[in-house]
Amino acid sequence: MHDLVARLINNGPVLTDGSWGTQIIKRGLTQSESPDSWNLTHPDKVQEVAQEYVDAGSRVILTNTFGANRFVLSKFGLADKVAEINIAGVEISRRAAGSQAYVFASIGPSGKLLATKEVTETDLEQAFDEQAQAIARAGADAIVVETMMDLTEARIAATAAKRTGLPVVVCMVFSAGKAKDRTMMGNTPEQVVDVLRQAGVDVLGANCGQGIEGFIPICSRMRASTDLPLWMKANAGLPERIDGQVVYRTTAVNFAQFVPQLVHAGANFIGSCCGSDSSFISAIKKTLKDL
Repeated sequence: MHDLVARLINNGPVLTDGSWGTQIIKRGLTQSESPDSWNLTHPDKVQEVAQEYVDAGSRVILTNTFGANRFVLSKFGLADKVAEINIAGVEISRRAAGSQAYVFASIGPSGKLLATKEVTETDLEQAFDEQAQAIARAGADAIVVETMMDLTEARIAATAAKRTGLPVVVCMVFSAGKAKDRTMMGNTPEQVVDVLRQAGVDVLGANCGQGIEGFIPICSRMRASTDLPLWMKANAGLPERIDGQVVYRTTAVNFAQFVPQLVHAGANFIGSCCGSDSSFISAIKKTLKDL
């Protein structure tokens, strides 16, 4: 385990942050824009998101770099801006964090499928290496490989991230199967633990895909399979489309009611994902303090 991770979890569960995409959309992002490009065009609005989480009590905040790999950026004609966008993303979160929080930079999926040969493992390795190296140069404290649905892609991204020497967190999406306890490719929590542990990650876990209730058994199964720290960031329930708008019905108070069970299940890092905002972080903070 990396020293930074060990220090962070030494005093109990660590409060992370909430959704970034949802918050940037609220600030005016259009469908024709890359969310990550806002690091260059609207840095003040991106920093607002980060600052709200720091002010709410997050000890770890992410960066607006989820889709800042060459494959996703190429859809917006920005493939040549990988380094610039990632560096700006880290710098923005660093300004908001100050001395109050650590910056764990986000790496999301490529949007390409290995299974259909849209991309090769070598292609993915090069893309993730390019992004991870830019993140490291910018001075991030750690890297979070998140919202991964393909375990092979997650392993490749983890390996690239590990080459930076920074602590590496890897999170999978569990939303498939009758019990919503498998990845899109059918992997169980136990299989995920086995593969990612061998890849040398410092923290592993789950994010997105479903509400916090479903994260409790997933966390328990991961904890039974490993002593590595576990990272859990659930959605504010499942999205619904109402009058053309995407709505998440879980409130911050409802969400926080399940936090004690998640802690009991073995979670070391706790935050929220899609549909959440700083009120969720404030509610989680209060619940952790009461515990």
